Formats: sequence, C-alpha cells, structure tokens
Amino acid sequence: MTFDPGHLPYPSRRAPVLARNCVATSQPLAAQAGLEMLRRGGNAVDAALAAAIALTVTEPTSNGLGGDAFALVWDGASLHGLNGSGRSPAAWAPERFAGRDAMPHLGWDAVSVPGAVDAWARLSARFGRLEFAALFGPALAHAREGFPVAPVTAFHWERAAKRYAAFDEWRRCFLIDGRPPRAGELFRNPELADSLAAVAESRGEAFYHGPLAERLARAAAEDGGALTVDDLAAHRSEWVAPLAMDYRGVTLHELPPNGQGIAALVALGILAHLEPERFDPEDPAAVHLQVEAVRVGLDEARRHVADPEHMAIDPRDLLDGERLARRAAAVDPERAADGPLPPCAGGGTVNLAAADAAGMMVSFIQSNYMGFGSGVVVPGTGISLQNRGAGFTLEAGHPNRVGGGKRPFHTIIPGFVTEGAAARLAFGLMGGPMQAQGHVQMVL
Repeated sequence: MTFDPGHLPYPSRRAPVLARNCVATSQPLAAQAGLEMLRRGGNAVDAALAAAIALTVTEPTSNGLGGDAFALVWDGASLHGLNGSGRSPAAWAPERFAGRDAMPHLGWDAVSVPGAVDAWARLSARFGRLEFAALFGPALAHAREGFPVAPVTAFHWERAAKRYAAFDEWRRCFLIDGRPPRAGELFRNPELADSLAAVAESRGEAFYHGPLAERLARAAAEDGGALTVDDLAAHRSEWVAPLAMDYRGVTLHELPPNGQGIAALVALGILAHLEPERFDPEDPAAVHLQVEAVRVGLDEARRHVADPEHMAIDPRDLLDGERLARRAAAVDPERAADGPLPPCAGGGTVNLAAADAAGMMVSFIQSNYMGFGSGVVVPGTGISLQNRGAGFTLEAGHPNRVGGGKRPFHTIIPGFVTEGAAARLAFGLMGGPMQAQGHVQMVL
C-alpha cells in the first residue's frame, strides 16, 4: 500500500498506525493497560479485557462493572461470538409497568442483570493466556491511586451531574465536594477498587453468587427494585454463531439478536442490489441509496429484534436473498421513503479492538447505555448499574415487549470484516442507535 499523508480522503489528522500488536480504544490509559498485557506475554483477548476493565474506572461516564458486553473473537482461523447481555429480573411482568407510556430510563426499573463481568470471565477462560486476576492490575491502580480525567470524559461527567442530581449514592461516589471532576484532575474510587479486587480474585463469581451479588440484591429490595440474588445467579453469557453478509468481495460479520447488528447486514444486502459504487462516494445519489438501505435495516430491527427466544421470525430469514431483493426494488432512487423512523434514545458506549502478532483479533464493546446508566449506584461498592431495561417496549404483542427473564433490544454491536479466509477488520463505533449505520459506512 502507498500512503501519502498529504492526500488523505477527508480533512482529518488521523493516519494509519502499524504495529505487530495493537490496542485501540477511547481512553489512553485503558489502551496502555491492554498493551501492558501484551508486553507480559498475553494475547489480544488479554489485552482487550485489561483495556475493558480499565475503562470501567477511567471512563465511568459510559461503562462500568454494572454494564453489559459483546465480543467477536478471531482466533487466527475462525470467528467466535459472545453475547454478554443480561436478562430482566424474573418479576418484570408487563403489569409492573402499566400506565406508563414507555420504559423508565432511571432507577431500579431500568436495571437488568449486568453481564459484563461474566463476559470477561468467559472470554478469559476460553481464549486468554494470562491469569484472570493479572488483567485487573492497571484498573486497580487507577481506582486506588487516582487517574487524570480526560477532557471528553470530564465534559460528559459534568452533564451527568445534572442528570443524576437526585441520586444521593451516585453523587457521593462520583462527585468531588459536590461537583464533577475537571479535566486533568485526579479522581479516585477506592470502593470500586475493592469491588474489582473481589471480581478478580473470584473470577467473577463474587458478582453473581457472592458478596457483591448479595449487596446488589439487598440494595434493590430496600429501594423497591425487583432484582434478586436468583436473577444474578441465573445469568450466563452465551457463545453464539455470528451472522454474515457478503458485499463486493468482503464479508461483514455481526452478532445475532438481541443486538441491532442485523440492521447493518440487511442494509448491505440491499445495497448490493442498488450498487451505490456507481457514483462518487459524496454524490447525493450514493448517499440517498445508503440512507434508504439503512432506513430499511433499522426498521427491520425495530420491528423484529428481541431476545432470540421470543422472536417471531428467524433472524436468518431477514437476510434471505429474495426478501432483500424485494426491499431493494422498493427503494425509489429519486425520493425518500414516506414517514420517519421513531425517535431513538441516546446512549453512551466504549468500543475497543485488539490484535496480536499471532493473528488473534478482538472486537469488543461494553456499555452502561445512557451515560452512567440508571443512576443507581450500589452503596459501598462504586458499582453504577446500566439502564438496559429501557431497550424494551411496552407495546402489546411485540417480541421485545418487557417481560421477566428476557434480554432487551441492544444498541451496542461489535463488528468484524473478513475477506475470503482472512481477517481484515476488527472494528466498532460509539454512537448508540446509529451504530448499525456506522458499520455500513465503515464497510463502504
């Protein structure tokens, strides 16, 4: 490949970085944590997990021990998928939310079982080279000794201080003298360090069967929540077969539902018929075709994607060639389709990727969903809990209708691209509901 820094396609200071071992994520201290594992002889999974664990400390505005996670792992020859999202409390019958117009975004009635910790443990056990506890070293140091808050993190922390003003434990844990930390200011979270240490020493068991599980359940019971020790103990991440779509010689791989990755596959399947490459990439005609294809993909996801045990249609049927051809034929090259998509809630996500000299590659994403999530912080633990329950709908008859023991619709999706039998790209995006669109843009 020839690289001319004076002729990049877009006005950006970004340029390729080439190395035998790579870690990329949104926070430099977390990336350094991953690189440290590679220096110690770890592989790409070790690096990805150390970075992810460090991010729960250094970027709490987007993720934490109380979040969910998903991963795609290339082992050098084949691709493996892990769904680390949690299910709703067993007591979440639809009647619990009667009289509401939508699922709550704050408080215990937005909290499903956090899955990230179990995802870390299962990835480490299957693919990792280093001891699980070793992956926590950088995160523990940052939590106990403090870390300088990054500017973008400080910006979102300041906004969070207003959103979570009514949550006393959140304020006690995440504010300094009643205010959010400033950019460059050291922030310490010793209670989170203790929780991380308990997770490290027990390989995650403390979170689902031990003292942390008991503290989560007790806090829920004291505050009217439905989450129980049985809900936590029942949680298991699941190894799943990725779905795929070929496009102009490469293949995009996505995890199957309950995530929205299938929307990107549908859109690419439609674009294969519409051939936007006939136009210059910035030509409005090309952009129009992409917009319409993504619109269809997102619409399919909003109507059908749910916990796979409750979907009314096999996800693979959404990728059927004849179905995609019909959807492509319905796209008007001159006019946008009628009616906007329903408005989507925002989100807050971290994404990371890692690759090592042996050929292992990891695309990993974890999130508390909307910033710090539900606003609920388990007293004395530093654990902020996600609000993924907001991904359910209250619509009767919808496969994603809220119910007990169900996984909700998820926005966060890792991505992976292969070409023939070779891995080409481990990638992902921040951006909540636009992530499927972003995956399409990356492939194009």
